[in-house]
Amino acid sequence: MTNHYYSERPETAHEFDEWSFNLKGKTFQFVTDSGVFSRETVDYGSRVLIDAFEWENLPEGRILDVGCGYGPIGLSIAYASQRMVEMVDINARAVELAQGNAKRNQIKNVVIHQSNIYAEVEEEKYAAIISNPPIRAGKKVVHEILTEAYPRLVTGGTLTIVIQKKQGAPSAQKKMEETFGNAEIVTKDKGYYIIKSVKE
Repeated sequence: MTNHYYSERPETAHEFDEWSFNLKGKTFQFVTDSGVFSRETVDYGSRVLIDAFEWENLPEGRILDVGCGYGPIGLSIAYASQRMVEMVDINARAVELAQGNAKRNQIKNVVIHQSNIYAEVEEEKYAAIISNPPIRAGKKVVHEILTEAYPRLVTGGTLTIVIQKKQGAPSAQKKMEETFGNAEIVTKDKGYYIIKSVKE
């Protein structure tokens, strides 16, 4: 179990890679490594989430990226929105890469640190929580990201996730509906669903 991208400390040999990718009108330089999610490119689901996420009408407060990996979602949203974004991941290797990628791309309005889901998050309440949840970590982990988001959002705050239909989008939507009383499919693209709930 120690070599999955959702492991706390992957033990696979380092295999650094460097490449660029355009997100939100900025060409980002990313360094990635073995033992992290989607190391060779920004995965399609993350791209769909980045494009679909709306921050313009959010309440005051930080945005939280849960399971940030090496940083594409949180860093691009921080760049585009100019809001403070907190980025967390259980994987120490991913966190280190995300911190390096923030510096590399001169994104300063971020706080990046290790946390098992919400265990070590810094704020009590967030304006929004975004996540490309670690499907392979299992349904229990994914559903914890969804249900435990509710108490951590301010009124009017949103939870926005990306999940493939075949990997459990319908059950995730049902869980969000149960938790928030609403769950809207904002976008469907190549089997990826962007689902959003609002804390009312």
